Amino acid sequence: MSQPLSPRPLTTHRPQRARGHIAVATFLACALSACSVTWTPGTQTSPTASTSAEPSSAPSATPTPTPTEPTWPSAQAVAQENAKPGEEGWLTGISDPPGGTIEGFTDRPSVRPGESLNVRIRSSDGPVIVTAYRFGHYAGVGSRKVWTSQPVTSVTQPAATYTAATRSWSASNWSPSLTLDTTDWPPGNYVLHLAPSRDPLAKGGLIPLTIRTPTMKGAVVLINANTTWAAYNHWGGTSLYSGKTGYADRGYAASLDRPIDFGAGTGDLIANERPLVMLAEELGLSLGYATNSDMQADPHLLDGATAVISLGHDEYYSQAMRDILVKARDSGTNIAFLGANAIYRQIRFEPTPLGSERLVINYKDGSLDPIMATNPKANTGSWRSPPFSRPESDLTGVYYQCNPVKAPMVVADASSWVLAGTGLKVGDKLAGLVGSEYDQVTPSAPTPRPIEVLFHSPVTCKGDAQFSDVAYYTTSSGAGVFASGTSSWVCGIQADCSEHGKDPGIARTMRTMTVNLLTTFAEGPAGRSHPAMDNLDALNISTRTIHDRK
Repeated sequence: MSQPLSPRPLTTHRPQRARGHIAVATFLACALSACSVTWTPGTQTSPTASTSAEPSSAPSATPTPTPTEPTWPSAQAVAQENAKPGEEGWLTGISDPPGGTIEGFTDRPSVRPGESLNVRIRSSDGPVIVTAYRFGHYAGVGSRKVWTSQPVTSVTQPAATYTAATRSWSASNWSPSLTLDTTDWPPGNYVLHLAPSRDPLAKGGLIPLTIRTPTMKGAVVLINANTTWAAYNHWGGTSLYSGKTGYADRGYAASLDRPIDFGAGTGDLIANERPLVMLAEELGLSLGYATNSDMQADPHLLDGATAVISLGHDEYYSQAMRDILVKARDSGTNIAFLGANAIYRQIRFEPTPLGSERLVINYKDGSLDPIMATNPKANTGSWRSPPFSRPESDLTGVYYQCNPVKAPMVVADASSWVLAGTGLKVGDKLAGLVGSEYDQVTPSAPTPRPIEVLFHSPVTCKGDAQFSDVAYYTTSSGAGVFASGTSSWVCGIQADCSEHGKDPGIARTMRTMTVNLLTTFAEGPAGRSHPAMDNLDALNISTRTIHDRK
């Protein structure tokens, strides 16, 4: 987000976040309460209780699948996993924001199946039971119980620490409460549910965890935006947007070594990522799972992927993260940005006591960043900021503009393959789905060509008349790149999305377009079968008619 924020409650760090909280509340109230499928217990692995153990820095071997277990990534593996019975009702009543009596974090944002990690837990309610749930489709139930711990007793922790130089809070001084062995856990998005051992079904805290796919070859890769979760996390007293008084005393760094204070403890995972995960698994695509941190750590992470999906809000990018997406695109991998404001802030990582890349640095104003004196290209302002302006639009195709707005999406090109089967015509409107943040095809900024604008939606933000654009461009490598131009796309595929007034017709339309996008991108370089048909001239989109809110 580009503008300083006024002080606001911790649960609403930005106007976009307020929308996210509504979506979280909807999920927690009813997403898992209407199904009758029950869970049949299988083999469970008990945790190793610990107060000092650290996970091995060397990856452990990935278990060799048995003949009855398809290898990930593959459509067969996804289908077999989702044929298992789901678990209903466990999210209902979870507190958002988290209650704080039981909270924790993992010391690795992701691991491969079979690798171990530590969980650090603080409880003022005695020993804790940890239950792991995997998100998926599961006949509409949405999750499956994978594992449950014995009572965890190492849950008394010291006060968090504060670093004045970066105005950042950390719980890296917490001791490990248990070590998880993820053997037999399939790749995917998980949450660890924390509840008092006296009442394991109580509504306690949540911790997000990604089990990373061992290879991404042939996969549609879903990226969890954990660096953006960290940026908006105010746990301890600061986020990258505010401190005790507001924007002026905001943090300059955000540690991954602490619980998350929004999204019921999971950041944007439940509200702004999980709906797309459910749909992708329902479609039985060959899926890969990874986080922003994995993009930073492994320059070969996306080698061989058919597509990369950036989910609902993916704002904070390092140079290495950006480079890996450019490399993938230029190798023929399709990319979809399903939220506005992607790749807007430039970050770098620094070490913490728990790992080499656990501290997300962003000063917002690059002139404040001490690195400006020695390596100005690494300054952590915005990607478009001088002295080395590299706007996100040369990768996303669209250029972030403003927040907040609320407006309908307006069809500009009904002939696009993305709209096939929707029955939409030029000028048709999908109510409420632009906002709260939006992007625009802005010819004065670097813009790949050919680029096709599918929706060209008039908006007015802070007195400026502009447009929100859904856009698609193709490259010489054959890659197709799609950008939603709005932060409400993922919400919109759900029938209970408040942004479109819970309109089932709009939800069906959004779902149809998203299915077209995912299934086409899964087949390989989309530009070969669906080259972008440049229509900027036809829509009168030029430097003369379209302006940037600088």
